[in-house]
This record gives sequence, C-alpha cells and structure tokens, in this order.
Amino acid sequence: MSRRSFDRSIVEGPIGPAVWKLAWPTMLQNVIGGLQGLVDHMMVGHYVGYTGNAAIGVSWQIFLVVQVFIGSLFTGMGVLVARFAGANEQEKVNRSVYQAFLTALVVAVGILAPTGYFLAPTLLALVNATPAVSAEALPYIRTMFVFNFGMMVFFMLGGALRSAGDARTPLRLGIWLTLLNVTLSAILIRGLGPIPSFGTLGAAMGTVMSGATLAIVAAVKLFGGTWVIHIHRGMSWRPDFRVIRQLFRFGLPAGLQGVAMNIGGVILLRFVGSLASSAEAQAAYSVGYTQLFSLVTWTSVGLMGATAAVAGQNLGAGKPERTVQGVHAASKISVAVAGGVGLVFLLLPGLLLGVFGMEDPVVTALGVQLLAFLSVSGVFVAVALAYTGGLQGTGDTRGPLYISLISQLGLPLALCWIFQETVGLQAYHIWLAILTGHMTRCLLSIVRFRQGAWRRIEVRI
Repeated sequence: MSRRSFDRSIVEGPIGPAVWKLAWPTMLQNVIGGLQGLVDHMMVGHYVGYTGNAAIGVSWQIFLVVQVFIGSLFTGMGVLVARFAGANEQEKVNRSVYQAFLTALVVAVGILAPTGYFLAPTLLALVNATPAVSAEALPYIRTMFVFNFGMMVFFMLGGALRSAGDARTPLRLGIWLTLLNVTLSAILIRGLGPIPSFGTLGAAMGTVMSGATLAIVAAVKLFGGTWVIHIHRGMSWRPDFRVIRQLFRFGLPAGLQGVAMNIGGVILLRFVGSLASSAEAQAAYSVGYTQLFSLVTWTSVGLMGATAAVAGQNLGAGKPERTVQGVHAASKISVAVAGGVGLVFLLLPGLLLGVFGMEDPVVTALGVQLLAFLSVSGVFVAVALAYTGGLQGTGDTRGPLYISLISQLGLPLALCWIFQETVGLQAYHIWLAILTGHMTRCLLSIVRFRQGAWRRIEVRI
C-alpha cells in the first residue's frame, strides 16, 4: 500500500470544513477517552470499594504531573509537525516525530520510571493518603510509572497525526484502545477463570497492557509507510539536538502551564474544604466541576488540538490570514457546543446530579448553584481554548502560560482569599472566582492572538 500524502484541504479551500474535519474526530476521541477513566472507577468501586477509588484518584493526581511534562514534548512536536506539514516538507515531519519519540523514551523510561518507582511512597505521603488508600495506591502508581510508555506513545501519535492533518486515525486507535482497556480491566480487576483478581492493581495492568499493545501496532504502521507519517531506514537514528531544542523551546511553556493549573486546582480545593459545609461543598465541586464540566473540557480540548493543527499548517504554508479565519471558525463551533451543554446544566441540574447519587438537600442545592455558574463559564472556557489552540499551534506557547498564571492561578485564588478575609468565604464566592478566572482567560487569549506576535515566530531545524 502506498504512503498517504498530506491533506491539502487544510491549507486550501473553505476554512470552516477544514476545521470541522479535524475537530469532530478529536472531540469524540476525547469523550471516549474520558469515559474510559469513569469505567475504571465504577468497576474498582464495585469490586474493591471506596478505598480503591481513592487510590486511583490520588495516584492520578500525582501521575498527572508526569503526563503534563511528557505531554509538553508532544506540544512542541505538534508545532513542528503542523508547520512542516503546511509547508509540505515530509522528511522534516518524519524527523520531528522520531526525535520526539526518542526524547520521550529517554525521559520516561530512563528518568521518570525509576524515580517514580522509588519515590512513590513519599509522593503518596505528600497527598496525605491514608494507610488503607496507600496500600491500594502504591502498586497501582508504581505500575503506571514503570510501564506506561505505551500510553504515551498513543498520545504522541495522536498529536502527531492530528497536526499532520489526519484526525480519524487517532480516533480509530482511541476506540480500540478504550475497548481493549475496558476488557482487560474488567478481567484483571475482578478475575476470570484461572486469572486471579488483582483489584485496584488490575486497573493499572489493563491500562499499561492495552497501551503496550497499541504501541506495537503503531510501530508496525509507522514503519509500514501506510500513514501520513513514516519512520524509515533511510532516516538518521541518532539524537538530533537541533530538533530536541525546538521541542523543549515550544513544549516546556505548555508543560509549565499544565503544572500551574493543577496547582491552582489543588489550592482552590483547599478553599472549598475551609467552608462551613465543606464535605457537601466538596461533593458538589467534585461532581459538578471535575465530572460534569468535563463535558465542556473534553470537547473543547479536542477542538483546541484541531485548531492548533489548522493554525500551524496554514502559517507553515505562508497563509497567516487563513490561520486567523481558522481560529474564528473554531471559536464559533466552541460556542455552539459549550452553549448546548450549558443549557442542559440550567434546565436539568437535578437530573444530572442524581446520576451521581446526589440526594442530600445541601449537596443538591450547592450543585445546582455551581452548575448555574458553570453554564456560563463553559462558553468562556471553550472560546479561550480555541484561541489557545491558535496560539500554541503557531508556536506561541509562552502566551498561554502567562495567561494561565494570571487567570487560573493568581486571580481566582486572590478573590477567594479576599472574600475569606473580608465578608467570610461562601460557596458562591468560589463559584464566582472560577467564572471570573474563565472570563479573564478568554479575554486575554483573544487579545494575545489579535496582537499577532505569532506571525513572526520561526521554526528551523
């Protein structure tokens, strides 16, 4: 089978269909991937109990920092791939992907795996995990640290193919990965026939085994030359530090942005825990903001990735005005999607909360109140992420970092502190701080993009 060429409709022809062609598979893939985690939680909660759920929760809280750091390399890779795909420079695309793979392999296997294995008990102590939770979490997180490179290959390939203009292949891979992961987890968590029950550890085993299987399939495809990206024997197999420097140049700000946002979320959760009805507020926050609001973030992050690919490719093709048009088209899609979800939040809050067993009247009242704020907040987040995709795709990864430090870390936490020290912190003050942060992020992202500094960013390897 002959190798596929780049899809030139992204840099030629109507811009709206070009954005949508990349957006819908990416959005759907994110939703499917998010559901995978929910299924793991449901099975562990049923067969192990709440300590298993807590173990997965605290483990992912720690492991997310690793994912963000490795993911920053893939953000840098996406900038290079999109720019060179837009310029129709095939070998530079191939070289960028290979160097990202090589760098991630060294960092994940050579540094993070051994470090994470030995520091796991200390990290669990830092998040105040109880002895019962730590007993479940320790083998889980060690397995994830040591054997999760296959999953990272999946994320890398998804970003690379999408940046090169192919969003449907990552969607197909994501569906197969989810089905395999759910099947393996169902067997390993509860046991089947001669296979014993591994409990919480079984969830980690299912994740890493499915990721490893997919990585093997992906390697065959990459070397087979049937994808738009092709790793072949004629390439240089040595580390190319010119490319690696570019990966970190564009990727590290994105990684720091993710770390800053995670820190902001943890501190915000501490403010929630300081309320008079802290347990009820934390329950409402966990379900409303971390679960139901994911309906907005899953799709918006997917749209952000598609926007980054369109923006980067058109800049690489020497068509910056199409980059602007692509971001505007993406923002319109984001408003429609987030607005629809927000309408459901307003009209059916009790039904949504009831799915998670929210029956306590105080929890329900706080949850309904939070969803009202989030129904508006989601539109601002979605638009902000569309413009963030435009910035990151063109290589401006520092702008979103500064914006996140202001809008997701500094401003909402400052508002919570002011309310706490003056009138006394109430739950709706925290919901207002979240909304204010999202509005600010949206405004600053639009302003940064319209300044046009991204037009002058050069990528050379």
